[in-house]
Amino acid sequence: MNRYYLSIVALAILVLSSCVSKKKFSATQTDLNMCNEKLAKAEASLNDYMAKLSACESDRTAAKNELNNLKSNTMGQVDDLKKQLADCRSHLDKSVNQVGDLAVMSQSANKNMELTLQQLAEKDKYIHLLQAAKTKADSINLALAVNLKSQLAEGIEDKDVDIKVDKTVVMINLSDKMLFQSGSSNLTSKANDVLAKIAQIVKSKPDLQVMVEGYTDNVPIKNECTKDNWDLSVHRATAVVRVMQTKYKIDPNQLIAAGRGEYNTLASNDTAEGRSTNRRTRIIIMPKLDQFYDLLNPATAPK
Repeated sequence: MNRYYLSIVALAILVLSSCVSKKKFSATQTDLNMCNEKLAKAEASLNDYMAKLSACESDRTAAKNELNNLKSNTMGQVDDLKKQLADCRSHLDKSVNQVGDLAVMSQSANKNMELTLQQLAEKDKYIHLLQAAKTKADSINLALAVNLKSQLAEGIEDKDVDIKVDKTVVMINLSDKMLFQSGSSNLTSKANDVLAKIAQIVKSKPDLQVMVEGYTDNVPIKNECTKDNWDLSVHRATAVVRVMQTKYKIDPNQLIAAGRGEYNTLASNDTAEGRSTNRRTRIIIMPKLDQFYDLLNPATAPK
């Protein structure tokens, strides 16, 4: 009986003990769940704060970088402004110096300007003097040229003689058949009539110069005395000059001989008529060149 009773008591104690442990366990489990929830919330809050802290750190870093860039740019601008200021001061100093130089130069420039104006006035006066002298000389020479033409034309009516007045000179073109034998520099008897009249006029005017130019056609020529047309033109010019000096006693200082060969043609050499025109001797009567050079000297220019 006691044993049975003890067994019941023991069982009852065991049951009661088991009931108490389940309640505690349940309560403990509930507390644990609450703690876990709080822990989860705490972790979520911590993560949120950590994210905010990271964002703040990022903003702080960006702000710091921006501040550094701003400082760097500001320092660069300050340096540029300092350089610009130094350049402005340098330009200002140069301007001041230039103003000073201009002030000194203006005084010298005024003196130079006065001197230049004076020289220009003298040159202008001299230019007017030259123009007046040349006009006077041209008028005299033109009158002389017309007079010479009229004297030469008198008594000479020949198609082989062409007399022209060009500005202040008289040009007399004589055909080769009037002056020379064919292909040679020997003068014909007919040439004496013209040359005598020209020599008479030249001899009466010792202030004139006479240039004799020989011309040929383009037909080649070569013999014992003549190499080519250059030779022939020179020989013909010197033949006329020599006669005017030796026979008509013209001062050789007034005479010039020149050979022009087959060049400086008046007509085409393709026809017989053209070649005949080109075979000529031209006598140019003109004032001495030194008379014109004298005009360049105020002391000798005509008054």
